[in-house]
Amino acid sequence: MDLSNLKPAKGSVKRRKRIGRGEGAGTGDTATRGHKGAKSRSGYSRKLGFEGGQMSLVRRLPKYGFKNPNRVEYQAINLDVLQQLAEQKGLQTIDLNVLINNGLASKKTLVKILGRGKLNAKLNITAHAFSETAVRAIEEKGGTVNRI
Repeated sequence: MDLSNLKPAKGSVKRRKRIGRGEGAGTGDTATRGHKGAKSRSGYSRKLGFEGGQMSLVRRLPKYGFKNPNRVEYQAINLDVLQQLAEQKGLQTIDLNVLINNGLASKKTLVKILGRGKLNAKLNITAHAFSETAVRAIEEKGGTVNRI
């Protein structure tokens, strides 16, 4: 045995069906596309979601919901997180740069301080928005709230 008499396994290689090459070839006439209709024409491509003329699923389902185009989305940070950050880093003032450097916010997000958890330290906090409970908790400890 050598390279000159190597062959693929019997039945593993099939010949390509040559379509539309005359009646004698057996696949002339309709060229395996059946008779008439859009699918037999050249250039046919079914539209996405087309169900053969039946009302499509997208149109059968009711519309619902509302997307407010003026919605302002904030990155929420709770007081317990700020307390932990202040203890670890020994901070009295927390502003956006501190939050960004510690991975709690990104440069493009708006930050809102929420009132979950206990605040033990007197902190001066600067952010875009504050909840009422957060403001109350910060001011009880003698801290200040600065809105950007």
